[in-house]
Amino acid sequence: MVTSTTPRQSESLPTIEYADVVVVGAGPGGAAAAAHLAARGREVVLLEKDRFPRDKVCGDGLTPRVIREMLDLGLEDEAHGRADGFAVQKGLRIHGGKTVMELPWPELDDWPGWGGTSTRKVFDETIARTAQRKGARLFEGHGATRPIWRDSSETRVAGVAWKSDDGREGEVRAPVVIAADGAGGPMGKHLGVKRREDRPMAVAARAYYRSPRADDPWISSFLDLTDAGGNLLSGYGWVFPLDDGTMNVGLGLLSTSREFQGSNYRKLLSSWATGMAPEWDTTPDNLVEPIRTGPIPMGFNRTPLHQRGVLLVGDSGGMVNPFNGEGISYAMEAAQLAADVVDHTLTTKRTSDLDRYDQELRRRIGGYYTLGKVFADLVGNPTVMHVCTQYGMPYRPLMLLVLKLMAHLTDAKPADTKDVIVNTLQRLAPAA
Repeated sequence: MVTSTTPRQSESLPTIEYADVVVVGAGPGGAAAAAHLAARGREVVLLEKDRFPRDKVCGDGLTPRVIREMLDLGLEDEAHGRADGFAVQKGLRIHGGKTVMELPWPELDDWPGWGGTSTRKVFDETIARTAQRKGARLFEGHGATRPIWRDSSETRVAGVAWKSDDGREGEVRAPVVIAADGAGGPMGKHLGVKRREDRPMAVAARAYYRSPRADDPWISSFLDLTDAGGNLLSGYGWVFPLDDGTMNVGLGLLSTSREFQGSNYRKLLSSWATGMAPEWDTTPDNLVEPIRTGPIPMGFNRTPLHQRGVLLVGDSGGMVNPFNGEGISYAMEAAQLAADVVDHTLTTKRTSDLDRYDQELRRRIGGYYTLGKVFADLVGNPTVMHVCTQYGMPYRPLMLLVLKLMAHLTDAKPADTKDVIVNTLQRLAPAA
C-alpha cells in the first residue's frame, strides 16, 4: 500500500550521473528489476517519464504468477489483499456459449493458490515505491530519450540521455541499461527493434463501472462476445472486480482477427457492456471514466531481448501471454531474471554474460509462447471460438486442463496428468 510515509524522490538528478544500472520505465517490470538489483547492493537509477499515480490500459488482474512475484518482493499484505487497493480472487469464472463455469486457481507446489486484482494506478506505484525502499533512486517526470554509446560504432551502451518534464536534460552513465519503457518505447526504437510480424498482438479497450457486484470473489472471462442485439463479436472479454466498488470491464481483439484493423474498439466495448448490463449493471450511467484503449504486444514479438548492453523487459520485449493477454507476471519474472544476470555480469565484467538473459527466457517460456501463437491463429476467427466454447465448455475436466494451459500454471515436477500434458507440449514446441 502506498502511504504518506512511503519514500519519495528527495533529490534532483544531476546533469551527469553515474550508476551500475539505469532502468528506463517504472512499470512492474522496470520497478521490479530495480528493486531486485538494489537489494543486491547495486547502484540503480530508475527513470519514469510520468509521475505517480499514473494509469495504464490493463485488465488489472493479478494471476498466481504475479502473486508469487509480489511475495518475492516482500509484499505480503498486498499479496493477501490486506492492503488498500488490493483484493483477493479465488479463481476464474468462464463464460462461453450457454455455459458458465467457476474454476478455482489450481493448488500447486510451485505457485500460490490464489490471485487478485489491483488498478495499475495502485499496483505500479506500489512496486516503484518498493524499489525505492530497497535503495533504488527513482526519478519521476524524467523520460529517457536515447541510449548513449561508448563510441561512434554504437557497439556498446554507456547509459541513457534523459529529459525531464520541466525541460531539464542530462545523462545517466551506466554499463548496463534495462529498457522497460513499453511497446514502441524510445530505447527499442533507437536500437532498431521492430515488431515481429510473425507474432500476434492485440488491442485492448477498458472501462471502469460502478457495480454492486464489485465484491465478487471471482474474475470473469468471456470466450465469446455478443452485443445488445445478440450478434457475435470478435475478441475476448473480462470483468475484474476491484476493492473500490468498481469493476474493470474490457475486451481484447487479436491481430489474427479479420476485424483487427477496422474496428472501433471503444464502440465495440460499449456495445458489449450494454448487452450485459441487466446482469452486471454496466450502463452508461455507471461508467466512471471514458473508455481507453492500448496495445498488447505478445509472444516475444520484439527481439532480440538483449543487444549491446540493453535488456528488454515487459512490453518493450513483447512479453504478454498470447493465451490470455496477461503480461504483468512475465514482466516481473523477466525483471527478476534480468537482475540475476546483470548482477552476475557486473561481478565478472564479461559483457557476453548478458546473453544468458535472452537464452534463459527463451528456454523458460519460448516454447509456451509458440503454442500461444497457434492458439491466437485459431481463435482469431469468432466462429471457431464459438464452436470450441459451445462443445468444449460443458466438460469440466477439459476446462481444468484449459485453465492450466491458458494461465500457464503447472508444477515443474508434476504429479497431475494435466501438468504433464501442458509441460510436454511446452517442451516440444520450438522456442522461435
